Amino acid sequence: MENQLLAFVTVAEEGNFTRAADKLHISQPAVSQHIRSLEEKLDAKLLDRSNKAVRLNRAGEIAYSHAKEILRLYENMYYLIQDLKGEAGGPFSVGASYTFGEYILPHLIASFSSLYPKVHTDVYIGNTRTILHKVAHEELDFGIIEGMSQHVPGVEVTPFAEDAVAVVAAHDHPLTREEGVTAERLEREHWIIREVGSGTREVTDQVFRMHGMQPRSVAEYSSTQVIKESVEVGLGITILSKWAIRKELRWKTLAIVPFGAWPFTRKFSFVQRKSGFQTKATGLFREFLLRNAEEINRFNTRFE
Repeated sequence: MENQLLAFVTVAEEGNFTRAADKLHISQPAVSQHIRSLEEKLDAKLLDRSNKAVRLNRAGEIAYSHAKEILRLYENMYYLIQDLKGEAGGPFSVGASYTFGEYILPHLIASFSSLYPKVHTDVYIGNTRTILHKVAHEELDFGIIEGMSQHVPGVEVTPFAEDAVAVVAAHDHPLTREEGVTAERLEREHWIIREVGSGTREVTDQVFRMHGMQPRSVAEYSSTQVIKESVEVGLGITILSKWAIRKELRWKTLAIVPFGAWPFTRKFSFVQRKSGFQTKATGLFREFLLRNAEEINRFNTRFE
């Protein structure tokens, strides 16, 4: 039954028998036989076939959602039993919002992998809203986000470290040479900020509210890297994490604008489902993060 479900799910996702066979490393006739056997057991056709593509019909949509859950439970069962044998191993999926995922997580994964070489870590990077959604729907084993923009049922969010953010401009921007920059002065600048749903956007909105700021000109970008490049060439100013700009501060292409009681701080939090399956790798990674939280916090005290 497992092979039949796996063949069916793969065909549904690939939309093609040939691609499914290639992905499963079996012949196309074998894939077709698995599908026929599953349809006979369920006494229902699951796929609408045409010359160009294969699509799920209504019965197929129901079967697909349950087949995915069955395969997930089977995999969970396997790795729980493997955990009983000792050393943690197998796949582990972690998702992180952009600042943590792009600037901190790679270093942590490298250290974690050296400690637990049998754990195969898959990494997904997205904004905070997306990471919360994927953890809640069991598409990720573990998540790390910046801030907490919304409540998600069934998900536990635990702060474990701090992140420092500040107003940032090009190194040669006049604002970086002024003292005691006011909110009124910043309102006249063009702002380049992250999109709604991003943890960095959340803290940006908080800073705006805190100082009663209503910038006259604002552009939204979905990439921190593009924001940095744009600010470097003088297209505007922004609010970013110290982690995201540490190299640019050292290279003197970006600089901190002396505004307010900077650096502002927010929380890094890890995200897990409140109940259900958890592999040994998940627990070990959580403990690993907590052990490294002090070093992350120390980094914030050295704001340049």
